[in-house]
Amino acid sequence: MREAQWKDYELIDCSDGERLERWGEIVLIRPDPQIIWHTERKHPLWRQAHARYKRSSSGGGAWQYNKKVPQQWQINYKNLTFGIKPMGFKHTGVFPEQAVNWDFVSDKIRTADRPLKVLNMFAYTGAATLACLEAGASVCHVDASKGMVQWAKENAHLSGLADRPVRWLVDDCVKFVQREHRRGNKYDGIIMDPPSYGRGPGGEVWKLEEQLFSLVELCLPILSDDASFFILNSYTTGLPPSVMEYLLSVMIKPKFGGTVTSSEIGLHVTQSGLTLPCGSTAIWER
Repeated sequence: MREAQWKDYELIDCSDGERLERWGEIVLIRPDPQIIWHTERKHPLWRQAHARYKRSSSGGGAWQYNKKVPQQWQINYKNLTFGIKPMGFKHTGVFPEQAVNWDFVSDKIRTADRPLKVLNMFAYTGAATLACLEAGASVCHVDASKGMVQWAKENAHLSGLADRPVRWLVDDCVKFVQREHRRGNKYDGIIMDPPSYGRGPGGEVWKLEEQLFSLVELCLPILSDDASFFILNSYTTGLPPSVMEYLLSVMIKPKFGGTVTSSEIGLHVTQSGLTLPCGSTAIWER
């Protein structure tokens, strides 16, 4: 299992369906349904956290504040800076376990013998986009949420990367890729972090397990002939990394060669010394 190397983020402890996390100087407690163990909460910050996200029995939930929390604050990962804020449905604007993938793309871009052009789909608040820009790539950042794209732009400004070659697009990812294919546009790297569930532009229910093959298939024509990498992330419990590795192996390797690997990604838990699994990644690379 691959782990990120953080200083400004820490998973202090986890027990009984909750995480105890430090985001810079702010300590939050957030729900995580996979934490099924009921270990003793010895760490004092369990009782001294700034805020806790409490789920409602009727669905959704809300933040409960014990101390004053800034409307937004900043954390750093290496040379990148992100704005953090408590959002609805427990999120903060960054998935810290993904830092291992930011490191991977940075290394691929820095060691390439040419400038790389990267497409980041379902790009959220832009952490992977920033990692690519900082390493020297040009990026097309696509997300269907106007608010998330604006947040990504703000993160680029915070990181001193606002003047780098990037296209910020509020768009449906599937329709965008279809148009890029018709235009003949190609990319040297693709990062794909699709949601487990969602609704299509026509209101149809979208389940990742049912759509993933067609989604990857859609991207094959826009991969350049000398493409460098394809990253597929998933938080879908029924989609293990080995399945995604198989998918990329049968779809990308026959045309492009290279290798495919997969792994769980996770976060080191300070209190126990163990690793909390947080998602899956499959990577094709030349």
